[in-house]
Amino acid sequence: MKKRGRRLLELCCFVFLFSIYLAAAPAAAESEVGWHGLEDADAGLLRRRQLLYYVDEYGDRGEGVSVDPSFHFDNPRLRDAYVALQAWKQAILSDPYNFTGNWVGPNVCSYLGVFCAPLPCNSSLTVVAGIDLNHADIAGYLPEELGLLTDLALFHINSNRFCGTVPHEFCKLTRLFEIDLSNNRFAGKFPRVLLELPALKFLDIRFNEFEGGVPRKLFDKPLDAIFINHNRFVFDIPDNIGNSPVSVIVLADNRFGGCLPASLGNMSNTLNEIILMNNGLRSCLPSEIGLLRKLTVFDISFNQLLGPLPEEISGMTDLEQLDVAHNLLSGDIPEAICELPHLQNFTYSYNFFTGEPPSCLKVQSFDDRRNCLPKRPWQRSAKQCRSFLSHPVDCSTFRCKPFVPELPPPPPPSPPPPSPHPPIYFPPHSPPPPSPPPPSPSPPSLPPPSPSPPPPSPPPPSPPPPSPPPPSPPPPSPPPPSPPPPSPPPPSPPPPSPPPPSPPPPSPPPPSPPPPPPPNSPPPPPLYYYSPPPPPNLPPLPVYHYGSPPPPNLGPLPVYHYGSPPPPTLYPPPPKLNYEAPLPPVVGVKYASPPPPLY
Repeated sequence: MKKRGRRLLELCCFVFLFSIYLAAAPAAAESEVGWHGLEDADAGLLRRRQLLYYVDEYGDRGEGVSVDPSFHFDNPRLRDAYVALQAWKQAILSDPYNFTGNWVGPNVCSYLGVFCAPLPCNSSLTVVAGIDLNHADIAGYLPEELGLLTDLALFHINSNRFCGTVPHEFCKLTRLFEIDLSNNRFAGKFPRVLLELPALKFLDIRFNEFEGGVPRKLFDKPLDAIFINHNRFVFDIPDNIGNSPVSVIVLADNRFGGCLPASLGNMSNTLNEIILMNNGLRSCLPSEIGLLRKLTVFDISFNQLLGPLPEEISGMTDLEQLDVAHNLLSGDIPEAICELPHLQNFTYSYNFFTGEPPSCLKVQSFDDRRNCLPKRPWQRSAKQCRSFLSHPVDCSTFRCKPFVPELPPPPPPSPPPPSPHPPIYFPPHSPPPPSPPPPSPSPPSLPPPSPSPPPPSPPPPSPPPPSPPPPSPPPPSPPPPSPPPPSPPPPSPPPPSPPPPSPPPPSPPPPSPPPPPPPNSPPPPPLYYYSPPPPPNLPPLPVYHYGSPPPPNLGPLPVYHYGSPPPPTLYPPPPKLNYEAPLPPVVGVKYASPPPPLY
């Protein structure tokens, strides 16, 4: 029995030890060769890549860079740049062309893709002014330490494999003039931190995975170029898009929907190119787009726009490329559009147009396929045309916001406010001088008659009359002077004073001067203060409070309006707005705009 128990115990111990061995063996194997035969370092790299090694947009992704005490930097800004660039180098997971291979040591100005320049406000200081890693095919993310590059004016990293989000610390890049994050793998919501950059003029985040809405504030910012195409944005184009002073705006290949805003007409002073293709827009074309006289490229293809092609487009006298293909437009094409002097390419295929003037066939490059044009090849079937055209389009059903012309900002006149106060204060002072009850009463009733004769001139005489008022007998001459005292208060109120006239006539048959004194006797006690004149004049007061009331009432417009942005003071390299790199042609489009991804 004892032997049997001992064997059972030994068997249990063996099973326990064997299970421990099975659990420890994989861990030991992984410590030797990592994951699936990888070294520890490689396995760790994979873990970081899978997790993107960041918490969130506001999380800490710092690398904790330490600076060698033996390193010498000409100024603290270069030391900060060293920390930022070393942190970024640690955040790079793949650098196939070894772009960052020489990012070693304290001389950051010698790093490949890093450009230094004298600080504008202090030429004795050299700082990192620009970074250009375009087309480097680098994989990684942007660490928070990049916020230390506070003197950066140009940041170009297009056509790489950077992922994650834009660090919140970018809000410290107050000199940043151009940022190009295009053709990468960034994700998340629109990087609002970029809207906090005061000097930004060129914004390019196209060909990424950004999603959600686009802040209205984007179109109130004084930018010169906006590229947000080929993302996953979903929103209706806001009506304040007309406030943007951009020369180029590309919103293509998102999911906008809604109306094509009539406020685009307010961009006539600056806009040269606008591309809204493939956005799901559904409305009629607003006639206000004809105000865009400087426009050279207008592409609204691949949407669901209905109704006629506005003849006002003929006002785009600089237009070179016009593409309205793949919509639901109908009616006759206005001849004036085809006769635009600079029109080189007019594409209106895949619509339901029924009329085409001969001049359209003379445009250098045109495409009229798949319409309902008689005697033209490659048109839609008669059945298709009949079916579509049997339902007339009512543009009012889209309920798009009406056009509000851009107005200059209301004049901020500080003087106007003060002006009203003098008249208001004078009345109280004027009554005090004629402190005696008799004088004050006469004014109350006399104001009615006074308005007509003394409004303009009486104010000055007001001082002399004080003495005459006491002698009521000589009303003929004194009355006019006496009214002046009260009249000063209502210089503008004379018009309103007519209401009071009614009482005076009834009390005294004589004209205005003599009778007023008698009726004045009763009112003086209660109306001794200058209050009597104001009551009748209360309505007019607001009228003369501000010389230009209408402008202030137009509050909403000024909110969106900004004057042309002042030219930033930048380093020699940044100011040049080089749009060539980020403007390769879109697939299937003949003009230079959004770039196709280069992988």
